[in-house]
Amino acid sequence: MTITLRFLAPLAISLILAAGSAGADQKDGAVFDLTLKGIHAGTLSISGAIEGHSYAVSGVLKSGGLVALVRKVRYDARAVGTVSDGRFTPARYEEDADTGKRQSQSVMDYRAGVPQVKVYNPPKSPRPGDVDPATQGGTVDPLTALYAALRDVPKAEACNQKLALFDGRRRSQVVLSDPNPVNGGLACVGEYRRIEGFSEKEMAEKSRFPFTMTLAPIGDGRMRVTEISMDTIYGKGRLKRR
Repeated sequence: MTITLRFLAPLAISLILAAGSAGADQKDGAVFDLTLKGIHAGTLSISGAIEGHSYAVSGVLKSGGLVALVRKVRYDARAVGTVSDGRFTPARYEEDADTGKRQSQSVMDYRAGVPQVKVYNPPKSPRPGDVDPATQGGTVDPLTALYAALRDVPKAEACNQKLALFDGRRRSQVVLSDPNPVNGGLACVGEYRRIEGFSEKEMAEKSRFPFTMTLAPIGDGRMRVTEISMDTIYGKGRLKRR
């Protein structure tokens, strides 16, 4: 995966949270500002739709502010799949990334929920600890995870989730629990954890990332993610909804 995800993953992927039940057709869109140590570092934009039990989503993660002056980073992704009883099952995931130094592409198809890595450019040499995609049935791709989290959800389904994520090389996990009332909304306790496929250096620098997620009521008993804060390897990070 690209430096884009290594730069933002512990904060952005922490959005893999309470996916609501698939009911009536739904369209969602949101823009989040990313700050690191209080400095604007980029934006996350995502839009998607559910029709029946099918979903389609696109997302853009890009650097901004002072970070963009140092290096322009952009991550574009698209995903489609099905959703039933709050469970998202990807069918295809496509990613294009530009780190400012290197461009890369990744494509995964899914068979019965098992990821098949079709494209991974530039190719990576095998290394000890690589994860076999055939063992990753039931995982979701990064963009599907973000969409599942960013949708507005019923209050009863917030802050109660455990999801596995596979990005084509690495497996990670997010656990969300302990909803607490805060200013008319909810604050959830969560943890993002690196599981498999990470280098020894990555595991040594940090393997667990605690985070807090804030949701606000929007009517009809539904909640909306407004902010996520986390300790990252770059310091205090925050995603705040515009």
